[in-house]
Amino acid sequence: MSPSSPSAGRPRPTAVEPATRPDGVTEDDAPAPPGRPVRLSPTPPGFWATLLGVVVALLAPFFGILIGSGIGTGPSTAGLSPMAWGFALGSLVGALALVVAGLGAARLWRHQRDRGVEAER
Repeated sequence: MSPSSPSAGRPRPTAVEPATRPDGVTEDDAPAPPGRPVRLSPTPPGFWATLLGVVVALLAPFFGILIGSGIGTGPSTAGLSPMAWGFALGSLVGALALVVAGLGAARLWRHQRDRGVEAER
């Protein structure tokens, strides 16, 4: 800091010591700034199941191929290469994830519909 700056004579506030304004009021005592209050609302039921189900359904076959290619071209079991087995298992995981996403979407839809019925009353 340059000696001509207004805060040259004051020590810098630390994490323990609250910052003070020139009129002696600490920042903690200052009134809250004007504006709209923040109102947090929870996500509706089924949102996370839908979101995670869709993401896993999209990525599972790719990771199946990745794991299958990482295993390499070893002896094929039942006539399929490890990469084909990885893709098949990844597709099964993806299908289960689609079921989870569908159940989550149904729960989300029911929640929105029930909320609309309550609003009409």
